[in-house]
Amino acid sequence: MPGVVVIGAGPGIGRSVARRFAREGLPVALVARSAATLDGTAGDLAPFGVPVSRQTADAADEAALRAALDAAAAEVGPPDAVVYNAALIRPDTFGGLSTRDHLDAWAVNVVGAFTAAAHAAPGMARRGGGTFLVTGGMPEPKAEYLTLSLGKAGVRTLVDMVDQAYGPAGVHAASVTVAGPVAPGTAFDPDDIAEHYWRLHIQPRGRWEREVLYGGSAV
Repeated sequence: MPGVVVIGAGPGIGRSVARRFAREGLPVALVARSAATLDGTAGDLAPFGVPVSRQTADAADEAALRAALDAAAAEVGPPDAVVYNAALIRPDTFGGLSTRDHLDAWAVNVVGAFTAAAHAAPGMARRGGGTFLVTGGMPEPKAEYLTLSLGKAGVRTLVDMVDQAYGPAGVHAASVTVAGPVAPGTAFDPDDIAEHYWRLHIQPRGRWEREVLYGGSAV
Protein backbone atom coordinates (compact mmCIF):
# COMPACT_ATOMS: atom_id res chain seq x y z
CA MET A 1 0.00 0.00 0.00
CA PRO A 2 1.49 3.39 -0.93
CA GLY A 3 2.36 5.51 2.08
CA VAL A 4 4.09 8.73 3.08
CA VAL A 5 7.69 9.79 3.68
CA VAL A 6 8.16 12.56 6.24
CA ILE A 7 11.56 14.25 6.02
CA GLY A 8 12.16 16.19 9.20
CA ALA A 9 10.06 13.87 11.37
CA GLY A 10 10.76 15.45 14.75
CA PRO A 11 8.41 16.95 17.33
CA GLY A 12 5.97 19.46 15.89
CA ILE A 13 4.63 19.42 12.36
CA GLY A 14 6.62 16.39 11.17
CA ARG A 15 5.38 14.14 13.96
CA SER A 16 1.80 15.38 13.62
CA VAL A 17 1.80 14.81 9.85
CA ALA A 18 3.13 11.28 10.37
CA ARG A 19 0.33 10.59 12.84
CA ARG A 20 -2.31 12.05 10.51
CA PHE A 21 -1.33 9.77 7.64
CA ALA A 22 -0.95 6.76 9.95
CA ARG A 23 -4.48 7.38 11.19
CA GLU A 24 -5.63 6.52 7.67
CA GLY A 25 -3.81 3.20 7.85
CA LEU A 26 -0.95 4.20 5.55
CA PRO A 27 2.66 3.04 5.97
CA VAL A 28 4.96 5.81 7.16
CA ALA A 29 8.67 6.33 6.47
CA LEU A 30 10.42 8.69 8.85
CA VAL A 31 13.63 10.55 8.02
CA ALA A 32 15.49 12.58 10.65
CA ARG A 33 19.04 13.35 11.65
CA SER A 34 19.03 11.38 14.91
CA ALA A 35 17.87 7.95 15.99
CA ALA A 36 16.39 9.45 19.16
CA THR A 37 14.10 11.68 17.08
CA LEU A 38 13.03 8.72 14.98
CA ASP A 39 12.32 6.62 18.06
CA GLY A 40 10.13 9.34 19.55
CA THR A 41 8.01 9.74 16.44
CA ALA A 42 7.82 6.00 15.77
CA GLY A 43 6.59 5.51 19.33
CA ASP A 44 3.73 7.93 18.64
CA LEU A 45 2.73 5.83 15.62
CA ALA A 46 2.63 2.51 17.45
CA PRO A 47 -1.10 2.71 18.35
CA PHE A 48 -2.02 2.88 14.66
CA GLY A 49 -0.41 -0.45 13.83
CA VAL A 50 0.99 0.68 10.48
CA PRO A 51 4.36 -0.30 8.99
CA VAL A 52 7.02 2.25 9.95
CA SER A 53 10.45 2.73 8.39
CA ARG A 54 13.09 4.72 10.28
CA GLN A 55 15.91 6.30 8.29
CA THR A 56 18.68 8.51 9.66
CA ALA A 57 19.91 11.18 7.27
CA ASP A 58 20.86 14.84 7.15
CA ALA A 59 18.59 16.55 4.60
CA ALA A 60 21.56 18.62 3.43
CA ASP A 61 23.55 15.48 2.52
CA GLU A 62 22.35 14.49 -0.95
CA ALA A 63 23.81 10.99 -0.93
CA ALA A 64 22.48 10.23 2.55
CA LEU A 65 19.02 11.58 1.77
CA ARG A 66 18.73 9.65 -1.50
CA ALA A 67 19.91 6.47 0.25
CA ALA A 68 17.34 6.99 3.01
CA LEU A 69 14.55 7.41 0.46
CA ASP A 70 15.63 4.24 -1.35
CA ALA A 71 15.83 2.28 1.90
CA ALA A 72 12.40 3.50 2.96
CA ALA A 73 10.89 2.48 -0.38
CA ALA A 74 12.46 -0.97 -0.03
CA GLU A 75 10.91 -1.40 3.41
CA VAL A 76 7.41 0.04 3.01
CA GLY A 77 7.02 0.58 -0.74
CA PRO A 78 7.31 3.56 -3.09
CA PRO A 79 5.64 6.58 -1.49
CA ASP A 80 2.38 8.11 -2.59
CA ALA A 81 3.30 11.27 -0.67
CA VAL A 82 6.55 12.96 0.33
CA VAL A 83 6.53 15.71 2.95
CA TYR A 84 9.63 17.90 3.25
CA ASN A 85 9.55 19.43 6.71
CA ALA A 86 13.27 19.97 7.37
CA ALA A 87 14.47 23.51 7.99
CA LEU A 88 17.24 25.43 9.71
CA ILE A 89 15.35 27.94 11.85
CA ARG A 90 17.38 30.62 13.57
CA PRO A 91 17.35 34.41 13.93
CA ASP A 92 19.99 36.06 11.75
CA THR A 93 20.43 39.44 10.14
CA PHE A 94 22.28 41.31 7.41
CA GLY A 95 26.02 41.23 7.99
CA GLY A 96 25.80 38.63 10.73
CA LEU A 97 26.58 35.55 8.64
CA SER A 98 29.40 34.30 6.49
CA THR A 99 28.91 32.95 2.98
CA ARG A 100 29.42 29.45 4.43
CA ASP A 101 26.59 30.06 6.91
CA HIS A 102 24.28 31.10 4.09
CA LEU A 103 25.20 28.05 2.01
CA ASP A 104 24.64 25.70 4.94
CA ALA A 105 21.19 27.17 5.58
CA TRP A 106 20.28 27.03 1.87
CA ALA A 107 21.37 23.38 1.73
CA VAL A 108 18.80 22.41 4.37
CA ASN A 109 16.02 24.86 3.59
CA VAL A 110 15.97 24.52 -0.20
CA VAL A 111 18.45 22.07 -1.70
CA GLY A 112 17.25 19.21 0.49
CA ALA A 113 13.71 19.80 -0.72
CA PHE A 114 14.96 19.81 -4.31
CA THR A 115 16.83 16.53 -3.73
CA ALA A 116 13.70 14.91 -2.31
CA ALA A 117 11.55 16.13 -5.20
CA ALA A 118 14.09 15.11 -7.85
CA HIS A 119 14.36 11.65 -6.30
CA ALA A 120 10.67 10.94 -5.67
CA ALA A 121 8.65 12.87 -8.27
CA PRO A 122 9.80 10.95 -11.38
CA GLY A 123 8.63 7.67 -9.86
CA MET A 124 5.32 9.22 -8.88
CA ALA A 125 4.90 10.46 -12.42
CA ARG A 126 5.59 7.01 -13.84
CA ARG A 127 3.00 5.52 -11.48
CA GLY A 128 0.46 8.14 -12.53
CA GLY A 129 0.27 10.30 -9.44
CA GLY A 130 1.52 11.35 -6.03
CA THR A 131 1.87 14.30 -3.71
CA PHE A 132 4.96 16.38 -2.88
CA LEU A 133 4.38 18.73 0.04
CA VAL A 134 6.72 21.27 1.64
CA THR A 135 6.39 23.06 4.96
CA GLY A 136 6.56 26.74 4.10
CA GLY A 137 6.73 29.80 6.30
CA MET A 138 7.57 33.49 6.31
CA PRO A 139 4.68 34.62 4.09
CA GLU A 140 6.28 38.05 4.43
CA PRO A 141 10.09 38.25 4.61
CA LYS A 142 11.53 39.39 7.93
CA ALA A 143 14.96 41.01 8.11
CA GLU A 144 15.56 39.40 11.51
CA TYR A 145 15.14 35.94 9.94
CA LEU A 146 17.20 36.48 6.84
CA THR A 147 18.18 32.95 5.77
CA LEU A 148 14.80 31.48 6.69
CA SER A 149 12.99 34.15 4.67
CA LEU A 150 15.22 33.48 1.68
CA GLY A 151 14.80 29.74 2.06
CA LYS A 152 11.03 29.78 2.32
CA ALA A 153 10.85 31.95 -0.80
CA GLY A 154 13.04 29.35 -2.49
CA VAL A 155 10.83 26.37 -1.64
CA ARG A 156 7.74 28.30 -2.73
CA THR A 157 9.35 28.64 -6.16
CA LEU A 158 10.45 25.00 -6.07
CA VAL A 159 6.83 23.91 -5.61
CA ASP A 160 5.88 25.83 -8.75
CA MET A 161 8.69 24.17 -10.71
CA VAL A 162 7.76 20.68 -9.52
CA ASP A 163 4.21 21.42 -10.63
CA GLN A 164 5.42 22.54 -14.05
CA ALA A 165 7.61 19.47 -14.50
CA TYR A 166 5.41 16.74 -13.02
CA GLY A 167 1.94 18.17 -12.54
CA PRO A 168 0.80 17.05 -16.03
CA ALA A 169 1.70 13.48 -15.03
CA GLY A 170 -0.45 13.69 -11.91
CA VAL A 171 2.00 14.84 -9.22
CA HIS A 172 0.41 17.40 -6.90
CA ALA A 173 3.06 19.79 -5.52
CA ALA A 174 2.04 22.20 -2.78
CA SER A 175 3.29 24.03 0.29
CA VAL A 176 1.70 24.64 3.67
CA THR A 177 2.88 28.09 4.71
CA VAL A 178 2.70 28.47 8.49
CA ALA A 179 2.55 32.12 9.55
CA GLY A 180 3.50 31.75 13.20
CA PRO A 181 5.39 29.77 15.87
CA VAL A 182 4.22 26.16 16.12
CA ALA A 183 3.34 24.78 19.56
CA PRO A 184 0.72 22.36 20.90
CA GLY A 185 -2.34 23.97 22.46
CA THR A 186 -1.84 27.28 20.65
CA ALA A 187 -3.35 28.85 17.55
CA PHE A 188 -0.55 27.07 15.65
CA ASP A 189 -1.10 23.59 17.04
CA PRO A 190 0.77 21.08 14.85
CA ASP A 191 -2.16 18.64 14.86
CA ASP A 192 -4.39 21.31 13.34
CA ILE A 193 -1.75 22.17 10.76
CA ALA A 194 -1.32 18.49 9.84
CA GLU A 195 -4.94 18.35 8.67
CA HIS A 196 -4.00 20.57 5.74
CA TYR A 197 -1.31 18.14 4.57
CA TRP A 198 -3.85 15.33 4.48
CA ARG A 199 -6.42 17.55 2.75
CA LEU A 200 -3.90 18.48 0.04
CA HIS A 201 -2.96 14.84 -0.39
CA ILE A 202 -6.53 13.72 -1.12
CA GLN A 203 -7.53 16.84 -3.07
CA PRO A 204 -9.12 16.06 -6.45
CA ARG A 205 -6.92 17.08 -9.36
CA GLY A 206 -9.37 19.67 -10.62
CA ARG A 207 -9.19 21.46 -7.25
CA TRP A 208 -5.46 21.30 -6.60
CA GLU A 209 -3.99 24.14 -4.52
CA ARG A 210 -0.29 24.93 -4.66
CA GLU A 211 -0.16 26.82 -1.37
CA VAL A 212 -2.15 26.83 1.85
CA LEU A 213 -1.55 29.80 4.14
CA TYR A 214 -2.16 28.77 7.73
CA GLY A 215 -2.69 31.90 9.80
CA GLY A 216 -3.70 30.19 13.03
CA SER A 217 -6.94 28.96 14.53
CA ALA A 218 -9.01 29.94 17.53
CA VAL A 219 -8.01 28.11 20.71
